[in-house]
Amino acid sequence: MYKISVAFLKQLWLTLGASLAFLIIGLVRGYSASAIPSIEHLNPHLIQSNEQKSWIGAIPPLGAFTGSLISGELMQRAGRRRTLQIAAPLWLAAWLILGFANQFPLILLGRIMSGLCVGFVLAPAQVYVSECCDPEIRGRLGSLPTLSMSFGILLSYIAGNWLQWRYLAFFSAVFCVILFILLLPLPESPVWLDTQRCDSVEAVKWLHLSPRATVIVKDEPEEKIESPTPPKLFTRKVFFSSAVLKPLIVGFALLIFQQFSGIDAVIFFTVEIFQNAGSTLDAMTATIIIGLVQLLSNGVSVSLVDRAGRRPLLLVSAAVMSVAMAAMGSSFYFEFEKETWLGYLPIASLVVFMMGFSIGFGGLPFLLLGELFPTHYRSQLSAMASAVNLISMFSVIKTYHTLDSLLTSAGTFWMYSCFCALAFVFVFIMVPETKGKSLAEIEEHFRGKKKNKDVVNLQRISTVS
Repeated sequence: MYKISVAFLKQLWLTLGASLAFLIIGLVRGYSASAIPSIEHLNPHLIQSNEQKSWIGAIPPLGAFTGSLISGELMQRAGRRRTLQIAAPLWLAAWLILGFANQFPLILLGRIMSGLCVGFVLAPAQVYVSECCDPEIRGRLGSLPTLSMSFGILLSYIAGNWLQWRYLAFFSAVFCVILFILLLPLPESPVWLDTQRCDSVEAVKWLHLSPRATVIVKDEPEEKIESPTPPKLFTRKVFFSSAVLKPLIVGFALLIFQQFSGIDAVIFFTVEIFQNAGSTLDAMTATIIIGLVQLLSNGVSVSLVDRAGRRPLLLVSAAVMSVAMAAMGSSFYFEFEKETWLGYLPIASLVVFMMGFSIGFGGLPFLLLGELFPTHYRSQLSAMASAVNLISMFSVIKTYHTLDSLLTSAGTFWMYSCFCALAFVFVFIMVPETKGKSLAEIEEHFRGKKKNKDVVNLQRISTVS
């Protein structure tokens, strides 16, 4: 009989607690799809133009951008778990403002506040999980936050089919209370405690972490400084060192490619694509189907990430997305007759695109946020990468109609296809495999000082005790 270890159960418990923050991110992303039609039906005076509708959908990423800039310093000073706890009551307030809103500015306030909290938790949740899991299972557990985000989107779609927009906001607020309570018994990240020179013994014992999971890289003797604290990130020597600059380039690029694959433009215009394909499905059913495809595909990614590795999944993801976007562009360019099977090419392309996105680029860039960056600067660098991702998301959403006018629908989708092809090339050349490696081993890789590619020099590593 297969026996589940106590270490796995404890680390799974922590991961599920942190993943609830990503579920709420999914609720934020999925809210406008069903809330906007509900507002138009029940309270038409609150939305009087398409521009207002656009801002309801697009303003959360702006708030999230601001939140992500703050979260780096916050998670470095307060810790990963405490940052998530601080975000929970703020998120609760945002959903309550949205639920009780009786004017359009209050709707925007609720949405931008909910986005601010997205920025607060995006990097800390993923870093928290990565720092609290053994290398052998970090891929599977580290992919659960993204799976939770997909579930949150689907949950919002389904609940929005039954609840009016105010009650949908109140429904979402409940999860913020649960998040705060679930985090109470969990320990802080042992890696963070060690960088703060705090006692991490109890946290390590609670999580049953192996020694490989808690090692940190020590500087070479010639790199040591008299100060007990590491040098600041934004100095020429540190920021342009290979240990910082190389993973920063990889992390930024993956998160930019994730957005410029066109994912949020596709999600936002799902209904139009289904209508152009001549589908008889109503808009909400079509939206739920796409949400379900994304959730199931993310589930496949979770099961494969520690077997196949990060690089193969990212390569397959980029290739599938590129082909799917090219096919979608072709369907608009050639305007296939709806009566023929080619008339359903947009639907097939959209489903294949969502499958390709979810199996790789949907979640793995976030997983790599907690893996690539060096220990002492992980808080700031992961927050910066999240900010780049969120401003890219806003750009893609707000420029879709402009691109559609300038390039036509076909040209826009072909442009997204080209970005996906570039992502394939970038991953092939630049992204290292991190499967099964400790965070210290990954840091050593970017330092470029190991003689043996696969073995960390244990004389230069200290174990958290």
